[in-house]
Amino acid sequence: MKKLVVLTGAGISAESGIQTFRDAGGLWEGYDVLEVASPEGWAKNQELVLDFYNQRRRNVLDAEPNAAHRMLAELEDTFDVHVITQNIDDLHERAGSSNIIHLHGEIRKSRSSVDDSLVFDMETDTIKVGELCPLGSQLRPHIVWFGEAVPMIETAAVHVMQADILLVIGTSMEVYPAAGLTQMSPASCPVYLIDPNPSHSAGKSFTHIVDSASGGLTRWLEEYTM
Repeated sequence: MKKLVVLTGAGISAESGIQTFRDAGGLWEGYDVLEVASPEGWAKNQELVLDFYNQRRRNVLDAEPNAAHRMLAELEDTFDVHVITQNIDDLHERAGSSNIIHLHGEIRKSRSSVDDSLVFDMETDTIKVGELCPLGSQLRPHIVWFGEAVPMIETAAVHVMQADILLVIGTSMEVYPAAGLTQMSPASCPVYLIDPNPSHSAGKSFTHIVDSASGGLTRWLEEYTM
């Protein structure tokens, strides 16, 4: 069974109604990204950061996996599928995918603000100021912020280096270190980029399927797997 590694970004979740991370102006739904997604922002105003992610979490809980998420799960019948996602939602899990690496964290988990290894599944949609981990520190979103290390990047790189086929779906691959992953795929590994936008840099030669995530996956299945 061939190993299919799939890199997914905001474009696949956008079809489920989840807002993309940021626009060209560096804003995320009207927020300055560094105010809500950096250690400095957290140190400055924990309440603002927690409220921002509480809103994002509710958005995720209201969303449902779309056709692209479900198709990736169904591909496990044919391929050894490993999904590496830049998204913080759990739509791949809810669609049924088995092997998922979250590069930038998971919105439905919290963690200690002093010990990154203390990660907790959330039973509610809210983290409040004053809600503490067992060590007595404030709980924070289990999200990789700007300026923080990406702990799963090495694990992701190993999978990319073992790929027989690489799919890049709904991401410009311009944010590092994730953007460097495509350069690590074997020379013999075909790379397919599925995205409606016309210009990208996938790090090596690739086939660009100019379409939405679900439409492009349908085309890839019809045109390249027969």
